[in-house]
Amino acid sequence: MHLTCSEAYVVTGGRGAVQTLTTSGYEVTPLAAGTVAWFTPGTIHRLVNDDDLRITVLMQNSGLPEAGDAVLTLPPEYLTDPETYAAATAIPADAPVAEQERVARARRDLALEGYRVLRASGPEALAEFHRAAGALVRPRLVEWRERWRRGAEAAAAATGEQLDRLERGDVSHLAGAVVRSEQPSARGKFGMCGRLDVYPGH
Repeated sequence: MHLTCSEAYVVTGGRGAVQTLTTSGYEVTPLAAGTVAWFTPGTIHRLVNDDDLRITVLMQNSGLPEAGDAVLTLPPEYLTDPETYAAATAIPADAPVAEQERVARARRDLALEGYRVLRASGPEALAEFHRAAGALVRPRLVEWRERWRRGAEAAAAATGEQLDRLERGDVSHLAGAVVRSEQPSARGKFGMCGRLDVYPGH
């Protein structure tokens, strides 16, 4: 579950579904090639791959999701404080790949255990999970706010400035147009919700 970021899936192949749990209840959204599905912060989500599901995941807020803006649905005893949560979820970057895979599967299994309980419980259990998740991330909010200021807020402010210029008939910003491209600095790294490619500075 993300606390400040919306997430979107652009399905490019295969079949699957995203199971979601919100205060409105449990839902299953089918995923097939051409589907674009998205959800807002507070949505507990579980992706199910039925047949070679391929998706591009779009996340809001300049890398904030991989900077910790997600809390896995671990059982309550793992949500008591940031240290306990980190011990159950951190994948050791310097460990051999086989050990990283073992840790990733163990945290997935713990998250599924907690997810099943939340799904079978009433709205108070979900509200308690929301409160615990908020408490877990509170120590990181200064760092998150700075990332947001440098990224999403700065981009929105630049758009506002461009609109102001256009309103005045000033098109001078168009002369500074550039084209950029990047290749990943790492491929297949373990991320919050699976494997991801890492781009420089992101």
